Amino acid sequence: MKTIPRIENIYRPEATRVEDYNEVERKFNAEELTMQASRCMDCGIPFCHGLGCPLGNVIPEMNEAVRTLNWKRAYEILSKTSNMPEFTSRVCPAICENACTKNIENIPVMIRQLEKSVIENAFENGYVKQIIPENKSGKNVAVVGAGPSGLYMAFELYKKGHNVTVYEKRKYAGGLLRYGIPDFKLEKNIIERRIDILKASGIDFQFNTEIGKDIAAEYLNKKYDATVLAIGTPEPRDLQIKGRKLKNIYFALDFLSGQNMFIGKEINRLPINVKGKDVVIIGGGDTGSDCLGTSIRQKAANITQIEIMPEPPKERSASTPWPDWPYELKTSSSHKEGGTRLWAKVVKEFHGTNGAVTSIDIVDAAWDFSPDGKPLSFKEVEGTLRNIKADYVFIAMGFLGVDNNSFIKDLYLEADKRGRVEGNPSQGIFTCGDMKTGQSLVVRAMANAKETAKDVDDYLKGI
Repeated sequence: MKTIPRIENIYRPEATRVEDYNEVERKFNAEELTMQASRCMDCGIPFCHGLGCPLGNVIPEMNEAVRTLNWKRAYEILSKTSNMPEFTSRVCPAICENACTKNIENIPVMIRQLEKSVIENAFENGYVKQIIPENKSGKNVAVVGAGPSGLYMAFELYKKGHNVTVYEKRKYAGGLLRYGIPDFKLEKNIIERRIDILKASGIDFQFNTEIGKDIAAEYLNKKYDATVLAIGTPEPRDLQIKGRKLKNIYFALDFLSGQNMFIGKEINRLPINVKGKDVVIIGGGDTGSDCLGTSIRQKAANITQIEIMPEPPKERSASTPWPDWPYELKTSSSHKEGGTRLWAKVVKEFHGTNGAVTSIDIVDAAWDFSPDGKPLSFKEVEGTLRNIKADYVFIAMGFLGVDNNSFIKDLYLEADKRGRVEGNPSQGIFTCGDMKTGQSLVVRAMANAKETAKDVDDYLKGI
């Protein structure tokens, strides 16, 4: 029997995609999709479902429906566990694929692309309907934050029969989906399409409304039977070294959100434009990669992405055996488009002229590894100091969590040392998503909202 390979060319041609901000992935035809779905059918134990997907998607059954081109059935299966697969199928790193049985041979089934095809087909054919609760409880819930976890929470609670009002300080919904993740990974009309359905279902959205500023926290306690906070991890991790106060050193989200708002015509002038400039990105994760792709589209002259960690192996390390999430080199579509990646480098100092950054100093980091290949600790290597030109620097080092601001204090809550905030369920105050768990993936934030919604529902049934 001939082995069906995994499709490698998943992107639009590079020469065309770096000229626009449209989604970089191409559309797959029916033959490609059915062939890929058929690769799932000889699996004995679906680790993708039991271990991989935080939402518990029933992946083999969905893939079987795709294999037979029963798109409606595939959507029915997917929508039982996932409220908004149009988001996860675009921005999730596909934990399910890493747990796929075929990934033992490093050729997992293309689950993420199959999921995306299912939800897009569902929208095209009118299968995605308004939420109709079986019963109405008459209870009122406020959800603070319209990011991934807040939207998922609103969907779940409304589905359970409660009246839901979502408060968002920004002009539009989406949180990091809108103001962080670039359009070339997630076009914003995809968000609006879902928000239109939530609004039509009966969920109320109050935009440009910041709790603690426009509305007092006490107001929520008085008006609503329960309050759910889903404000993410808004405090970015900074790099406090000499020269930090120089101009043109920004947090990554300042750069990314400005570009997204400009494309969405929320603002009429690009706040940060790196055309023809030397760009340095500090941080080797997804956010740094997004800065890289955005810089390429803005026509930066040179782009360097710096990571303090050592370069991972090109294949799965022994420290993370299948079906765990692998410690191995990840290469995004942006990395394929250009730029230079530097590994095991420590940023020591920013230099500038006339108050603006012009270069940075870096030194090599020598790492010690565990016997199974996991990096443990490092020392700076003497004599390796070098200088890199930098007209703009973007800090993409993750997030600290939630600050103990007045809004949190007004609800008698407190962030722990990692910036996570637990709610006070006995008083009808809940937290969910990154705010509760710490910075993580969009799909994990949604999964936490899904679980927390059960707790909120139980509380409302008891009052």
